[in-house]
Amino acid sequence: MVKIRLRRMGRRNKPFYRVVVTDSRSPRDGKFIEIIGHYNPLTDPATISIDEEKALKWLGCGAQPTDTVRSLLGKLGIMDKFKPASGQN
Repeated sequence: MVKIRLRRMGRRNKPFYRVVVTDSRSPRDGKFIEIIGHYNPLTDPATISIDEEKALKWLGCGAQPTDTVRSLLGKLGIMDKFKPASGQN
């Protein structure tokens, strides 16, 4: 199964994350298919940058977001745009 999840980057006590599309069997920081965005929880407010077109493309192909990524996509309004598209098919 293909998942959309976070890949930890940065150094100790200074994490930032890449939002990646990957095979569910690969490790957290292992190989991935595509980078679709970035997330930095240390800034105030947290910085979220996700390519909407790529995210919708992968969601349409059946990729399953993790709970954290689902909440990030919800904050950006991407999940709202995906639900009407899935209801029409």
